[in-house]
Amino acid sequence: MARTRTIAITGAASGLGKALRARLEGAGARVIGVDVHSCEISADLSSERGRAAAVGGVFTACGGVLDAVVPCAGVGPQHPSERIVAVNYFGAVATVEGLLEALGAGSDGPAVVMISSNSTTMTPGASGALADACGAGDEVAALALAGDAHPAVAYAASKVAIGRYVRRRAADLGALGVRINSVAPGAFDTPLLQQGLDDPATKDLIESIPIPLGRRGKPDDIADVIDWLISDGARYVHGANLFVDGGTDALLFPNRFP
Repeated sequence: MARTRTIAITGAASGLGKALRARLEGAGARVIGVDVHSCEISADLSSERGRAAAVGGVFTACGGVLDAVVPCAGVGPQHPSERIVAVNYFGAVATVEGLLEALGAGSDGPAVVMISSNSTTMTPGASGALADACGAGDEVAALALAGDAHPAVAYAASKVAIGRYVRRRAADLGALGVRINSVAPGAFDTPLLQQGLDDPATKDLIESIPIPLGRRGKPDDIADVIDWLISDGARYVHGANLFVDGGTDALLFPNRFP
């Protein structure tokens, strides 16, 4: 009989994390959820203390063995820029790094899937000094730069840094037998997106984004892809960033390849 997979998901109480949890548990997996509320482990990933609580709680709950880690926790441009960067980048990376030992401890084909965004290619300034500071692991400098950045730029920069982290860690994690990839969703229906639609400062911008498939995504549209990426079906996919945006990035940048 096959062993039950154990998967840690941050941001598991709502949106994408909640949808992914439901899908995985429906297929028989065990999910250890982390969020600020309504999960097995309560932790705020914007602080070092919260990150340590999340990692320690997951490690204890899983008995030191994980099959996958999916850091879905994130906040959008309705939050202060410093918090966006602290949660979206440093919280996600701390979760992955802190749980690498569990991923390498007996699982068959362990995997990490991180959450980037198609805003990375649409937001001027996203690939600037803020993303560089994140990539250098300098949280003090990154938060200082974030304080001077518009929240939308801070959000996109945090997601640029996520994509770079995946590529930069691919060699080392591959040597450990751990696959790492990211998805880059477009606008999809979650409480996070609804906050943006309710904000007059961002509503028109969100609604103006073209989507060739003719509709905004649903959480299950992205959860299905993540489920595949942590499965044996994606066993040779490593260090990749997959746009899951209904074709928006391809429409806006048809010649951007590679």
